[in-house]
Amino acid sequence: MYCLIIPNYNHTHELEALLLRLSAYEFPIIMIDDGSKTSAKQLFESLVDKVPLFTLIHHSENQGKGAAVQTGLKHAHTLGFEYAIQVDADGQHNLADITSLIALSKKHPGALISGKPVYDESIPKHRYLARFITHFWVYIETLSFQLKDSMCGFRIYPVGQSIKLMNKVSLGKRMDFDTEIMVRLYWQGLDVKFLPTKVIYPEFGISHFRAFEDNARISWMHTRLFFGMLFRSPKLIFRHFS
Repeated sequence: MYCLIIPNYNHTHELEALLLRLSAYEFPIIMIDDGSKTSAKQLFESLVDKVPLFTLIHHSENQGKGAAVQTGLKHAHTLGFEYAIQVDADGQHNLADITSLIALSKKHPGALISGKPVYDESIPKHRYLARFITHFWVYIETLSFQLKDSMCGFRIYPVGQSIKLMNKVSLGKRMDFDTEIMVRLYWQGLDVKFLPTKVIYPEFGISHFRAFEDNARISWMHTRLFFGMLFRSPKLIFRHFS
């Protein structure tokens, strides 16, 4: 059983169209309002009766994208879903590829399925560089080149394994979440599969990346993961060559 999870902090541009396109897949949609402003909340509430199978969960204050996804995963687990498809609310992702993600998920039951971005000229150069740096550290933290992209928020989580991990360790709640949960799920022994998918930066998109705070948080995450890798290195090396 699949559901959709959408973390949302003040993304309103063409949101109704996005949700209606997603509703065509006939999966329950769980959107987490991560402490958005009043006007955004009002729009979100107005869509509850317009969009089939739509559930809206509110955070009273902004906690971060990672916290919103974790709230969605916990809710999906409570409802008994096996898999949760994460989609960003800003229109970056190619929704037509959801069918291919699901097909890959069914081919590899229990795996974490992720988009591997194919960018056009809309990607800011500093974002591209930041992704390259993160990929370098992820290769070190896993002692493997298997994780082709750890930052794409277009993915399918195995809910049970994700909840198991969340119950064991406190995961990052902001921009550090996507990378950390993928690395740690890999450490747990999960297979990770990737699907090339077009990603754009919409003209009216809103970036919530905070240069100093988020870069500091991501650096601290990589520090923790590096030392975690040292502890797990014999197991990771064995897995690589087995």
